[in-house]
Amino acid sequence: MQTGMSLVNVIFWRFSIAAVLLLVITWRARKEHPFNKVAWRLMALGGIAQALTSYLSFKALDYLPVGALAFLFYTYPAWVAIISSARGKEALTKPRLVALVMAMIGIAVMVEAPHVKALSTIGILIALGTALIYALYLPMIHEAQKELPPLLSSFYLVTGITITFLVTSLLTGGISLPATPALWGYLLLLSVVGTVFAFGSLMAGLDILGPVRTSIISTVEPFFTAILGAAILEQGLTLAITVGGLLIAAAVVILEQSSVREEPAGV
Repeated sequence: MQTGMSLVNVIFWRFSIAAVLLLVITWRARKEHPFNKVAWRLMALGGIAQALTSYLSFKALDYLPVGALAFLFYTYPAWVAIISSARGKEALTKPRLVALVMAMIGIAVMVEAPHVKALSTIGILIALGTALIYALYLPMIHEAQKELPPLLSSFYLVTGITITFLVTSLLTGGISLPATPALWGYLLLLSVVGTVFAFGSLMAGLDILGPVRTSIISTVEPFFTAILGAAILEQGLTLAITVGGLLIAAAVVILEQSSVREEPAGV
């Protein structure tokens, strides 16, 4: 890597810095909600499910191009909807089904999904397995965090992830310090925006919207990634990205308009 650090080390520093920040932010909340079995469960979910998702995502890149991996991974909202419906947690209403289909088409168009025949079977299985793990992970977090504020839930998840990558770093060559102030700055930015803010928002979204709506709305992520790539890296916006983004935006609008007319899903 151009950072001079291993990927495992970068991930460790990202989450360890975020854990320290969340430790400070949640000081009062931790006094009001003492450490208990819910905290242990969240740490385990972060340390096992999130770590496994991260590992498998990178492993899939050994067999698949990035676009194919993105398309296959972002089938997870469909898995979330199917699993939640089968468990009787959230009904798969017609508007939700329409929004889900539009979001999936938007992802497919945006990443210009290649023909399945051209892809590695092993890669497809790893990518779909990762999507399924994440689809199981979101409802489990939703159920586990009910008793806690979103940022406190995030603290326990991030702490679990930190412990996993600490052990992994020690077993795979040790921990190296970021070598330059610029690298520390990038890691801090990744920790604050990409971890503390992102995890806190995810926890709040799950608490308010439930897993199905949260997962469908989260399909805007690759679109915003493309927008940032165009703005910062001057990669340009293709027609496929624009059309895909519009489909995803329409899906979100349909989803939110329908939520105004229906009762909150029983969870």
